[in-house]
Parts: sequence; C-alpha cells; structure tokens
Amino acid sequence: MLTCGCGRWMHTEGIEERAGESGAPEWFIRSECKGCGQKIGIDVPEGQTHGLVDRLLWTDEALHRLDRMPPYLAALVREDVEQDVRRQGRRVVTYDTLLHSRAEDRIEWESEAEWRLERVPAPVRAMARIELERTAADRGLSRVTVSLMEEVKAKYFGMGSSKQ
Repeated sequence: MLTCGCGRWMHTEGIEERAGESGAPEWFIRSECKGCGQKIGIDVPEGQTHGLVDRLLWTDEALHRLDRMPPYLAALVREDVEQDVRRQGRRVVTYDTLLHSRAEDRIEWESEAEWRLERVPAPVRAMARIELERTAADRGLSRVTVSLMEEVKAKYFGMGSSKQ
C-alpha cells in the first residue's frame, strides 16, 4: 500500500479506465491521505494495481453504467458482480465486468428468447442479457430459453408468466 509523507496510509478514492499514449488500456488510480489530505494519482497498465487499490472499487465508468440502471436492478447487479469479482480474487470492477457473463463458454439463445429480449426496454436490456446468461451458466445450461426468461422475470420482478 502507498504511504503518505506524513506516515499514514493512502486510501484509493477512484479509478478511471482510459487509453494510454500507446493506445493500450490503462487505469488512472486516485489516492488520498485521510490524515493530511495529500492527493496523488498514478497511471498503471490495466489490471496491474500492485497494492495500489486498498479495497473493492468500481471504476468511474462502471459506476456510471450502474447509476443509469433502475434502482431495483442496480442493487441486484451490484451484489452479483461484486461477489463474482471477489470470488476471482480481484479488487476492481470495470465497465467490461458488467458487460460480460461469468460463463466461460458462449451461451446460446433460442430464437424466440432473443426476439423477446429485443422487446425489453433498452435501459434494462443489457443487464437482462447478462443476468439470463449468468443464470443459465450457473445452472449448467448452454442455452437461454423462453421458460428461463419467465423464471428470471418472476424471480427479480415478481411477475408471473405472461406471453409478450
């Protein structure tokens, strides 16, 4: 961990995802001393925190995406993503973490399920896709079906089965 000139630990305050001068992805890590108020920032290659991050943090970009979700969905996504990141032994939640499923193999979609997903409102669609693919992967399924969609909808939104 970083130590301030006053002798106290520096606490990570935020992380920005950006492209470096060479175009390679990097993170800008912001830290602050809670004792004297000293603030520093450092650019590091993406994922190479080397003790610079003192707790689980979301990058600014990931937080922005989370903040744009409806509150009931954001709470579910936050819990699931943070649990997954901890399980992997990481401390940073990135924008890509929200966009990619935990599934190592690609989850297929039934054509009717894909059609129904397209009818989900745009602000919720990406997170619905992620949750459906994660649920399928957790159950050992290789395919998202309409019946799985109905189960997930009932679980998260308290809605019974209804044809769209």
